[in-house]
Amino acid sequence: MTDLPRTIPAPRRDSHPPARFTPPPGACDAHCHVFGPASRFPFSPSRTYTPPDSGLEEFEKLQRTLGLSRAVFVQASCHGTDNSAMVDAIRRGRGRYSGVAMIDDTFTPDQVRELHEVGVRGTRFNFVAHLGGAPDMNVFWRVVEMVEPLGWHIVLHFDARDLPAHAELLNRLPVPFVIDHMARVPVTDGLDQEPFRALLELMADERCWVKISGAERLSATGEPPYDDVVPFARALIAAAPDRILWGTDWPHPNVRFMPDDGDLVDLLAEFAPDEEVRNRILVDNPARLYPFSAP
Repeated sequence: MTDLPRTIPAPRRDSHPPARFTPPPGACDAHCHVFGPASRFPFSPSRTYTPPDSGLEEFEKLQRTLGLSRAVFVQASCHGTDNSAMVDAIRRGRGRYSGVAMIDDTFTPDQVRELHEVGVRGTRFNFVAHLGGAPDMNVFWRVVEMVEPLGWHIVLHFDARDLPAHAELLNRLPVPFVIDHMARVPVTDGLDQEPFRALLELMADERCWVKISGAERLSATGEPPYDDVVPFARALIAAAPDRILWGTDWPHPNVRFMPDDGDLVDLLAEFAPDEEVRNRILVDNPARLYPFSAP
């Protein structure tokens, strides 16, 4: 690298417990990360940012505060295709955790099978400009071909403005796909903006799942109570309540204002006021995609 990657802030260490509702048994944070510790799991030399160590011990303390018991660790770009930190966390969870890896076409089928046996069930591709932009599409399709026999899904991180242009790519996918963070739609552009219309149209496709996460990224101010995000989440839930996932995005890389994770859990009560629907999002939906074995 010619430029040193910027260092990003640490997450809050004092998040409050949920005040709006009590998460049900088996509730899952379906989008979170583990970073380091760098002394054991070094960050990628090609990363664009350097996070503070935010390991499993800290995450599990947060889970106890929030009343959550399952998690899906999503490999972040700062660790590149070295999934060691994520794999270690999944193993230590003894059936409570699953994962989404980042892989490329240097991986062999045996290496992908090893990830599968640990509990990984998806691979993620960043199309976001500040994280490097779209991947090499030849590599993309080779990876899709490699993971399809295992029944994995593809997690896609888009900039909202690019979503309509990727309609053909999504139509060609032979596996389920998950759109991160509500496709990062700018809420100031309203519910009728083209990217959000495209996202709602995708929800008619049984292969398409969406994470109603990242409210602190989407909100116009970036600060609570994130009310301007609520209509977007509710519209997505109404479109396909059985294919909605939720997560904190802890430890919140590259946000404008560091959120309190207790606020993000409470926000779910606004996204899904109906308890049965909320429990589906927290428990039933992630259990359909990920192999949790612990109660």
